[in-house]
Amino acid sequence: MTYLEPSYFFDYNSSPIQQLIAEFDIDTLSKKEKAVGIYTKIRDGYMYNAYAISLNQDNYRASIIAQKDIGNCVTKSILLIACLRGLGIPARLHLGKVKNHIAVERLVEKFGSNELTPHGMVNAYINGKWLKMSPAFNASLCHKMNVAPLEFDGENNSFLQQFNSEGNRFMEYIDDYGFFDDVPLVFMMNNIKEHYPHIFDTGDATTEFNL
Repeated sequence: MTYLEPSYFFDYNSSPIQQLIAEFDIDTLSKKEKAVGIYTKIRDGYMYNAYAISLNQDNYRASIIAQKDIGNCVTKSILLIACLRGLGIPARLHLGKVKNHIAVERLVEKFGSNELTPHGMVNAYINGKWLKMSPAFNASLCHKMNVAPLEFDGENNSFLQQFNSEGNRFMEYIDDYGFFDDVPLVFMMNNIKEHYPHIFDTGDATTEFNL
């Protein structure tokens, strides 16, 4: 199956990914237990930062991402997909556009909008069905923003925090770009340049932005 194969971006045979999945790569765990374990480890082990954006393809490679301690929704999704495939679980990247409604002042200042694109999540094939999950927001950040962390149980979709604990709108999907068997870097770069042209005005393909 295509969604199990390694690639330049999903390089799960690399040492950093093998080290990351080692505790779950044991026969006594079911695929569901492996998926839940690695999802939680990546969700909370890498702090979410929406403002770390790169035009360098190496920064979208799972083995490189694994050696950092922060990531955005796309890079954390790439890392999770590589780990899932390394554990024998088919997984693919799902991209879309989202709108944030809480703590958006800095988003608007830096991006000129409270819409984030492309937003990344993961589709994983577990026990005969595709499930959606988003490892983007680490639990400590969720608590700070008064939003319940997304828990993944290996049986149900877990990808959207619509409201905070007070019932206020937090996040909504406003566009769906579909799923991809590998990282569609050209599509992603064109997408962010189209939506945020004021950020990417250097033309330098090696640039990494921390807004």
